[in-house]
Amino acid sequence: MYIPTFQDMLDAHDRIKPYIHRTPVLTSSYFNELTGAELFFKCENFQKAGAFKVRGASNAVFGLSDEDAAKGVCTHSSGNHALSLSYAAGRRGIPCNVVMPRTAPEAKKAAVRGYGGIITECEPSTTNREEVFAQVQAATGGDFVHPYNDPRVIAGQGTCSREFLEQMAQEQGGGLDMMVAPIGGGGMISGTCLTLSHLAPDIKIIASEPEQADDAYRSFKAGHIIADDAPVTIADGLKVPLKERTWHFVSNHVSEILTASEQEIIDAMKLTWQRMKLVMEPSCAVPLATILKNKELFAGKRVGVIVTGGNVDLDMLPWMLS
Repeated sequence: MYIPTFQDMLDAHDRIKPYIHRTPVLTSSYFNELTGAELFFKCENFQKAGAFKVRGASNAVFGLSDEDAAKGVCTHSSGNHALSLSYAAGRRGIPCNVVMPRTAPEAKKAAVRGYGGIITECEPSTTNREEVFAQVQAATGGDFVHPYNDPRVIAGQGTCSREFLEQMAQEQGGGLDMMVAPIGGGGMISGTCLTLSHLAPDIKIIASEPEQADDAYRSFKAGHIIADDAPVTIADGLKVPLKERTWHFVSNHVSEILTASEQEIIDAMKLTWQRMKLVMEPSCAVPLATILKNKELFAGKRVGVIVTGGNVDLDMLPWMLS
């Protein structure tokens, strides 16, 4: 099993710079007062394709040889990786086939199609997703870009934290005490661990997860991977389980995994929309929800918060649902 290196992350950043945004770091005096901490939000909701996942997807697509690229790429994803891979494949002019749960947000399906991706739907379980994907890959022969258990993807996601640290030094007067990001399959957290363990090993890395999809939390406590097949949560991007590569980073570098209830996630999402005018999706509200829930852990600290994406179905906002 190949574990991506710090050099892989540096190479990825050089490779993907023409295809990504250097997203802003924003602050909020309201949230600082509410939490007693200094919060710095790295806004990947402003990223190309609306999510951090375009980093890893672009690294995988533009790292392919011409011969391999000609066969296209394929993946399975609940949304953001699917649309990010479709975006990157479109920029390179190659086919992209994606398997998505039939319950995935329509806004994300529309974005995939808008970028030229070809969707095959599956049932909303990890087992069915992987079964349908095997059929699609066999039929197309495309290069499999796993949404998170792929060294190219992890290296790409690590570029977010590299930018974050640079921006903190240049714009925000110093470094961070903690970094908080959501965890589902663990691609972003793994990239964060990869980068920070080399550039800022003193920063405490905390992962945030929905209570109703808390397999990473239980894995962390048990010391081995525990995988749920079909958890139900408003945070649709965090339903997938850890895999071997992401578990390597989580088990070696994450300090703590915190969880939030569905209502706490919705409240944090709504509050961010109201106070910061940031469009974030439910999965991205989980870090703030866990910070608000555990203020004593963060009080007095400089805390980085990775806002991972903003691809929201505006007709299905969680506070509009009965």
